[in-house]
Order: sequence, then C-alpha cells, then structure tokens
Amino acid sequence: MSQTIEVRFKGTRKAYFVWEDDSDPLHLKEPVIVEVERGRDLGRVSAVGETAAKKCSGCTSCAVGAETSPDSGPLKPVVRRATVEDCKTHQELRMGEEEVRQKVIQRARAHELMMKISDTEWQWDRNKLTIYFTADKRVDFRALVRDLASLFRTRIELRQIGVRDESARLSGVGRCGREYCCSTWLTELSPVNLSLAKDQHLSLNPQQISGGCGRLLCCLKYEHDFYVASRKRFPKEGKTLKTAIGPEKVIAVDIFRERVFLRHEEAGPRIISLVQLKEELELSGEPLPVIEIKPAPPPPREKPREPAQQAQPAQQPQAASGKPRRRRRGRRGRGGGGQPGGPASPPPNPTQN
Repeated sequence: MSQTIEVRFKGTRKAYFVWEDDSDPLHLKEPVIVEVERGRDLGRVSAVGETAAKKCSGCTSCAVGAETSPDSGPLKPVVRRATVEDCKTHQELRMGEEEVRQKVIQRARAHELMMKISDTEWQWDRNKLTIYFTADKRVDFRALVRDLASLFRTRIELRQIGVRDESARLSGVGRCGREYCCSTWLTELSPVNLSLAKDQHLSLNPQQISGGCGRLLCCLKYEHDFYVASRKRFPKEGKTLKTAIGPEKVIAVDIFRERVFLRHEEAGPRIISLVQLKEELELSGEPLPVIEIKPAPPPPREKPREPAQQAQPAQQPQAASGKPRRRRRGRRGRGGGGQPGGPASPPPNPTQN
C-alpha cells in the first residue's frame, strides 16, 4: 500500500508525493530525491501517512512556491532516498546561493529595475534557478531573464512575492523572542485587520502590533477566538455590580490571571479574583453577567424611506409659502394665471386667440 509523503524544501515551499515501498517506510526529516517539473530536487520529509494525506486533501492553497497542489492530478512517486553525496551537493548549492543573489542584484540595477531580490534557490540538479523578489509595482523583467539565463546557463524563474511571504522564507525572531510563526508552523497566511486588535484590547499603535514584515502580527488572527471565548466568563467593562460592599463599577479585567478591577465611590478601587467575585454576586442574589454577542443590525436602507414618505405631505404647506422648488417651477410655467404652489397651468393655446 502506498504512503502519502509531505516533502519540504527551502523556505515554506512544500509538495506531496507517494512512497510505494511498504517494507521500508520513510521517517520524518529524512532526505529524499523527488521528481519535480524541471528535473529532480532534494527535500526532507515533514509528514507521513494519514497526517500527510489529511494536510494534502484539506489544504486550499499550498505555500509560496509549492510544486504540487491537491487539484494538480495524481501525486508523483518519490524517486529514492538521498545519499550522503546528494546531501553534500545540496549543501554546496545552498552555500553558493548568497553569491548568486548578489550577482542578480547587480544585473537588476544594471537594467534599472525597481525590485528587491529577497532570495535565490537552486534546484538540486541545477536545471532551474528560482529568484524571489518583492516590488511595489509590476516589473517587466524579460530582459533580465535573458541576461541571467546567459550568465548561469540554466532555466531562470523570477517569482514575485509579498512582504509576508518574504519574512516566511527568510525567517527571523519576533518580539516574543521566538521564531516567526509563518516560517515554522503557520504555512497559510490569513488576512489580519485592525478590528482583531480592538477586540483583544491591544494598543492600536502599528509599531507595537506589527511584525518583522511591517504588517499586523499573524498571532492576532489565530489567538482571536481565545480572547473572545475567555472574555465571555468576565463581566462587561463599565457595568455596575452589586457586591458585598455595595455597587461597584467594573474598570478592567485580566483574563490571564482571572482578576477583575472594581471601583467603589467611597471605598475606592480594588482587585478581586473572578472566583471571589462570583461568590459575592451569588450571595447578593445577582448572577454574574456574561458578554452577549449581539446579532448584526439589519441593513439601514429601508429605515430612511419611512420618514421620507411621512414627511412628504408636510412639505406641501411650505410650497404654498413660496420656499420650495415646486413654486419656482410654477412660476416658470405660469402663462395663464397659475396658482403659486399649485400645479403649473399649461401654456395658452395660440389658436384660441
């Protein structure tokens, strides 16, 4: 029985293959030689068996630079395990990629192209050189491709990526002191907006909630459900509760230490645990309030129509006073003694004179 294998290459690039030798299964982080679009490449096994099959079938779009997607047809088989010589060749190519990147930067400047060369990647058999770059606008790099093809004597592929994908490929350390999530386990980058920071009561200063790529932190997205579920257990901020010492106003909540900051008009502020607050509210007969998620309001386009229809008859007396536009229309069309404010009289028929 064949076994689905997930193979990862440099950066976030990954692809799925099939290992047909059941007697000698592959293991995690084992180097393998696989068949790709333009020859053969070397990668390491990152998932095997049901885990790899589930990731392959449930993935909507592979990471940047993926060779195989779930909709691209049957999976290709793994060619063989990589030998020590194969790994040595692969390591030599990786060590020389920085020198290749510098040469590409020089040629891009010679062609006066507004682009930033982020990374270069050799294929294991040197049949293809992939160049990753970022740019604010669309770049016409056809002349650059011909120049690089004559320089390196191989197939050149330039791929434009975003700043978030660039950080995922190059990796780094975030403000939390750990490696970027996008370059370790978060392979699919979801859109992040500022409303997520508001729901988590974070500072709206972009410098404090942005990552190394200059965009909003990815953790704002996948941690949002935790913040929403945790705040349901706490009273709403600004609400007045009847506790053991009287009415107190909720100033703030600490969902990590499970504390509530209260303020009494006479006794002053105090910090109380959520468990103790719950006991005081039960003794006073007032249940602990829970934050309710209100449904979205209906579309407001039908509300303005009702007052407009009711106010239309009220505008007719103003027309008699001479202010609205309707009276001016009556003056323009007044040829036979039309009443001001009323309908304009038709022009006189010259045949009746």
